[in-house]
Amino acid sequence: MKLFDVYPLFNITIEKGSGCQVYDNEGNEYLDLYGGHAVISVGHTHPKYVKAISEQSAKLGFYSNSVQNPLQVELAEKLGKLSGCEEYSLFLINSGAEANENALKLASFHTGRTRVISFEKSFHGRTSAAVKVTDNPKIVAPINDNIPVTFLPWNDFDAVESELEKGDVCAVIIEGIQGIGGIKVPDYGFLQQLRELCTKTGTILILDEIQSGYGRSGKFFAYQYAGIKPDIITVAKGMGNGFPIGGVLISPMFTAVHGQLGTTFGGNHLACAAAISVIDIMEDEKLIDNALEVGEYLMAKLKKFPQIKDVRGLGLMIGLEFEQPVKEIRSKLLFEQKVFTGVTGTNVIRLLPPLCLTKAQADIFLERFARCI
Repeated sequence: MKLFDVYPLFNITIEKGSGCQVYDNEGNEYLDLYGGHAVISVGHTHPKYVKAISEQSAKLGFYSNSVQNPLQVELAEKLGKLSGCEEYSLFLINSGAEANENALKLASFHTGRTRVISFEKSFHGRTSAAVKVTDNPKIVAPINDNIPVTFLPWNDFDAVESELEKGDVCAVIIEGIQGIGGIKVPDYGFLQQLRELCTKTGTILILDEIQSGYGRSGKFFAYQYAGIKPDIITVAKGMGNGFPIGGVLISPMFTAVHGQLGTTFGGNHLACAAAISVIDIMEDEKLIDNALEVGEYLMAKLKKFPQIKDVRGLGLMIGLEFEQPVKEIRSKLLFEQKVFTGVTGTNVIRLLPPLCLTKAQADIFLERFARCI
């Protein structure tokens, strides 16, 4: 059997990592400015993280969700405190796509409606609210015809208002910072108006913080810059620092009903141990503050490069837009300068480093970046 070839792969085999560095099978060291799509939040192989997983795996990896798991309770309490969402409830699953799927299901159950509003070039997992973000005609959206999705222009309040007034929309789902769509920060006034309109029309407001959350923006959730409270928040990626785990944070307006949502592996013991250690490390090492400080430092330096058309983002979620395609620049960074970065679209380089990135490491990146442009 061979692998189903849907991802282009670099001819590099990474064998180990430490902090913001990874190493291939030939002993080459790379600076990791991508963190596996914003997954590595506290750094590769953090000793406290490794210890937590090792100790838990020696006792129990997983049993059934039909019995009590104190680790789930501990995780919910710590997550509520660090995020400022103590009044919310937590439903644990395995991934961001599953988080959004359950959020949409819950919204539909609550409102009795089915249609969803999303935004152009948004991405909410390869499920119900996925959107075509490439020119490949074989990639279409929505994937799940049972949940019809209407895609509206980014930051266009009038368009949203017109659709919500029809009375058939169960939820509006929006990213805290649009990731695959180009690292676009929503207008705070737009988010505030959106919150008011959803309340007025009985529509559920879902904030997808899968990529932009967990401290990456310099606040725990990116939407917190707008001073609003969503009805549902979805998380994953940095939650487990590489161990698969996701969550749905559910406001008190919802009443839990047995059998309403379900999962086989969600909230397993190993995943909870990983996620608890991530929160402990983030608190102990003040990584949210670090993301804000180093992110602002890095963006200020990058804005001095005349070759870059636009630098945007928050914290350590940064997009660098060029007039021309960035494929050659990214290739030089990787193969000549040994720096991992990401891309979104054709002309934007995406930086999503671990939240423990230091200013000294940012300077190393800037030096290597300058050689490539």
